[in-house]
Parts: sequence; structure tokens; C-alpha cells
Amino acid sequence: MNKILFSIGEFNFTSDHLIGISLVAALSYLVYGLLANWIIPRLVRNKEVEPKSITSVKIQISLLVFLFWLLLIIAFLKSDLILLHTEEYDLKISHVLQGLIIFQLARIIDWVISNLYIHEYYQKRDTQKNNGGEFKSIDQENKANRIVQYIVFVLAILFLLNLFKSDYSLFERTINGEILSFRISNILIAILIYLVAQWIVWIFIQLILYNVYKRRKVEVGAQYAINQLFKYVVYVIAFILVLDNLGLNITILLGGAAALLVGVGLGLQQTFNDFISGLVLLFERTVAVGDVLEVEGIVGIVKKIGLRASTIETRGNITVLVPNSKLVNDKVINWTHFDDKVRFELKVGVAYGSDTEKVRDILIELANSNPYVINYPSPFVRFNNFGDSSLDFTLYFFSRNFIVIEDIKSDMRFDLDKQFREAGITIPFPQREIWTRQVKE
Repeated sequence: MNKILFSIGEFNFTSDHLIGISLVAALSYLVYGLLANWIIPRLVRNKEVEPKSITSVKIQISLLVFLFWLLLIIAFLKSDLILLHTEEYDLKISHVLQGLIIFQLARIIDWVISNLYIHEYYQKRDTQKNNGGEFKSIDQENKANRIVQYIVFVLAILFLLNLFKSDYSLFERTINGEILSFRISNILIAILIYLVAQWIVWIFIQLILYNVYKRRKVEVGAQYAINQLFKYVVYVIAFILVLDNLGLNITILLGGAAALLVGVGLGLQQTFNDFISGLVLLFERTVAVGDVLEVEGIVGIVKKIGLRASTIETRGNITVLVPNSKLVNDKVINWTHFDDKVRFELKVGVAYGSDTEKVRDILIELANSNPYVINYPSPFVRFNNFGDSSLDFTLYFFSRNFIVIEDIKSDMRFDLDKQFREAGITIPFPQREIWTRQVKE
């Protein structure tokens, strides 16, 4: 059976080699068929995965199986040639194939997690939230996908560095008798720690806290405060781990930082004041995300409470950055601190001799017919005064649409002018009569 079929140099290709290659090829084909035609279709069943994406992952699986086939062939034929020879390392064909296999595995793992878990999770969550609506948490889903992608490929690069033994030292220094070596892997591990911290934050907030918030109906401001505090804790721990991975002595660093912060703090008093104020806002929650504030005549919604400044979006869709200390120390009007409805007023004057009861009825009907005016507390009209040229009335009504309230008032004035014209009620304007007489010379 072990018959030589042909020879290449000193290598003799026998019938045993042919049978072995054929068996490996058949096994590879069976593995590909199992993964691409049986496992993948069952994984994507009842899931919204695009056909183009499924075709793409099947191509990746075929490449992975082909690379494994080549690696097995090289091992079976014992023909692992050396491509590059150095004093410390010999680069062989099998090493290149192993590197490509690791890369392909990273791509497939990224596809599985992104499409079969993250996308499916957001799909179900948005469907439940909107009862089949079209809204998608695209930004959050894309962010989660990027985090997973970065983690998988950083791990792949670390495997490749170990495989090719190319974890070179960027610099070495001796500090207090200890050798501090800074390698490529230290940078990658530091990046990996940061990415894992982001992934932990995503899992805890999106998977755990989200369900708690939904079940207990926690308001948006409280959700934001809890999320931010959890992020700060995780990122501080990650920062300490990064310093430890880089070989820095945290005790010495903190001792030096204590002396440095005394001098820096004198020059950055306002920055530290804003930082502490931001923590006060998150704990005390006198101002929370989603509140409608009036700061120095500017009305807007709080979109974010950062470490130094808070972001407020005004009625004109303009972003205003307000230092946190201003929200803590200065006078700020919070329209939605205790309740989500605010009383507004619409003033109008009518001519003397008008039917005041008719005016009151028109104003009440005007408020009740507006879809943005709430029914309770019910709107009411106040006869304010007998003015110089008009009878002055004020319509009081409650609404939850704070940002567009001026547009609502404008629509109400259009309707009011139309109804007054139909009822024959006149809105006066100041007039003056001037008498002139001729004086004899």
C-alpha cells in the first residue's frame, strides 16, 4: 500500500499520503456541512438575521475549515517548512496558518455574539417596549457590538504575539533596584481591561438594571444617577488595574499625587468645585436627567450630567453646557422637580361693553379643546382688571409640554382671534384723541 507515487526532492509522496489527505478532506467537508448547513440554520431560526450576513459567516466558516485542513495536511506530511529563521525564532508555515485560524475564529465569534445575542436582545426589548413599533436601539446595539469586536480582536492579537513570540520590550528601566519592563502586551492588556470594564458596565446596566428599572418603574433621572455612579466605580477599578498592569507602584503614585494635587488644586479650584457639584447632583438629585430647567432665562431639558458640566438642550435645539456648580449654588428653576405638569397663562383684553361671561366660556372651551392642555387640574379664567382701554382676562391652564409651550400658546391665540371675530368680541388697542384749536394772534 505504501507505494511511492512521485517525489519532490527528498520528499516521497506515497499512496498512504493520498489516502490520508482524502480522509482529512472528507472530514473537513463533513465539519463544514455540519456547521454551515445544520448548526447555523438552527441558531438563526426565528431570529431577524439578514441573508447576506448568513452567507458571509458561511464563507468565514469555509475559510476556517480550509485552514484547518491545510494545517492537518502539513502535520500529516511532516512538511512544515521554515519561512523565516532568526536566532530567537523560526517562522514556519504552520505558524502562519495558526495565526489565520485565530483571526478567522475571532471573526466568527464576533458574528455569533453580535447577531445571535446582542441584536436579538435589543430586538425583543424594543418589541416589548413599543408593541411591535419601528423604534430600534441602534446606538446602544452598535456600541455593544463594537465593544465585543474590540475585545475579541485584542485577544486574538495577544494570542498571535504569543504564537510568533514577538512580545518585544519597548523600554526597560531600573527603579529602586527593580526592573520595569514595558512590553507590547502591556499596552494590549491595558486596552483589554478598559474594554472589559465597558462590557461589564453594559451587561450590568442593559441586562440587569434595565429589568429592575422596568419592573419597579424607576424614573429616568434616578436611572441615570445610578448608572453614572456604577460607571465611576467600575472605571476607577479598571484604571487601578491598568496602572498595576503597566508596572507602576500605585502606593508611590498616590503619595506623589497627594503632594501634586495640593498645588494643582489651588489653580483648579473651580474645576474641582464643578466635579464635587456633579457628584452632589447625582446623589441629591435636585436636578436629574430629563428635568426641565430655567437657568438665567434659558429653558431646556437636562440631557446629561457630566463630571464637570451638565448638558441642557434648549427649545431651539441648541446645546448649552452649564457648570455643575451653577446648578448647585445658584438659583435654578426646576419645572419638573416634584411634578411633570406646570401651570401656564394666556392673557387677553377685550373692549368695554363685551359680554364677559361669553369671553370666559370661549377661553375655557379654547383650553379644553387643545390636546396639549391636561384636564386636571382643570383650566380656569380670572377677570384681572378694568384696564385703561380694555377688560383684562387671564386663562390659566396646565400642560406637560414645557419645551413647545410657546407654540401651543401661539396656536391658542390663532383660535381665540377666530372665535372672538365670530362672536363679535373686539380686542381693543390703545387710542388717543388729539384736540387742536387755533389761537388768535
